[in-house]
Amino acid sequence: MAGLDDLRLGVIGSGGRGALARLAHAPGRGARVAACCDVSDEALALNREWYGNDVVTTRDYRELLDLELDAVFVTSPDYLHEEHALAALEAAPALYIEKPMAITIEACDRILRKAKERGARLFVGHNMRYMAVFRKMKELIDAGAIGEVTSAWCRHFVSYGGDAYFRDWHSERRNVTGLLLQKGAHDIDMIHWLTGAYARRVSAFGNLAVYGGLPRRAPGEKGSAAFDPGHWPPTRQTGFSPVIDVEDQNVVIMEMEHGVLGAYLQCHFTPDAWRNYTIIGTEGRIENTADCPDSPIFLWNRRSDCCRTVGDQVFRGDPPAGTGHGGADSAIVEEFIEFARTGCRTAATPEAARMAVAVGCQATASLRSGGAPRDVPALDRSKGDEG
Repeated sequence: MAGLDDLRLGVIGSGGRGALARLAHAPGRGARVAACCDVSDEALALNREWYGNDVVTTRDYRELLDLELDAVFVTSPDYLHEEHALAALEAAPALYIEKPMAITIEACDRILRKAKERGARLFVGHNMRYMAVFRKMKELIDAGAIGEVTSAWCRHFVSYGGDAYFRDWHSERRNVTGLLLQKGAHDIDMIHWLTGAYARRVSAFGNLAVYGGLPRRAPGEKGSAAFDPGHWPPTRQTGFSPVIDVEDQNVVIMEMEHGVLGAYLQCHFTPDAWRNYTIIGTEGRIENTADCPDSPIFLWNRRSDCCRTVGDQVFRGDPPAGTGHGGADSAIVEEFIEFARTGCRTAATPEAARMAVAVGCQATASLRSGGAPRDVPALDRSKGDEG
């Protein structure tokens, strides 16, 4: 390790979400991006603008891993996470993998085993654990504000689904398993985190209700996943992926540890974007109105036999100090750099990330088999779960 000098960072998949590493680049103040890998020459040119002409740029991740690096970011497409993570764990002492950890349970377990074998510091980028609104909810729940947790519900409306998931590689099962895993990993992880309970058994239903019958672009023709509010309604849009075999709406029910029950609803063709969690306990109910930093959190803990849209108490998270996803990106990168340097305890854990993937995989298997319940393979507790 570089001691008190700058950590030397590498980025595999340095375009797109790889821009996250810019938040770690602080030459002379603890870390610098030393090498970038991407298959896009445009991305590599942009990397040189961001990090200077002395940054090593390559289209081959193996060349990047041949360098002496202190930590590596893997922000490549989901289906490459396992390959890139296993190689990075052989070469560097610390690794950040963008969520989801991988697209199969077996891949996650191979990554966990490799990290343990190598004694490497493994971190998975579940940045919602760093959002102010959810940190406040977690604080209140853990303090007993709603008593003993009994149930959790999440509704996720994805207005940009037709842009982000059905115009590029996300639209194919071979690349993501399904959007219950790819997009839902965030929400599943939050349900686990807020309740303090992992799902043990799931049943799910889903279908391709809208995007399956819409006009596709020709095979080989480049698509655009840029968010455009003008792309509405979905049924009047064109240029979707040549292959679409993932579901655009999903419903999951979960049997969880400690007798907790959970439900997750996801829809990719809504006019608005909204992520709403309700956690119910023996002494109250807590609910966020949205995932924006200043969104109110309502707490109901007084009985009233009528609808009250505003809680008995209203809370808000602390104002974010950083940027990206309401300050969560800055917070998660800062914690990863500290983790790479010192091995500190982190809010996001690879074990919890594996469990989010496990639920997403099993729920997807359930919905594709008519809703048949599926057990979620337990985490090997010998790996030191702290999720």
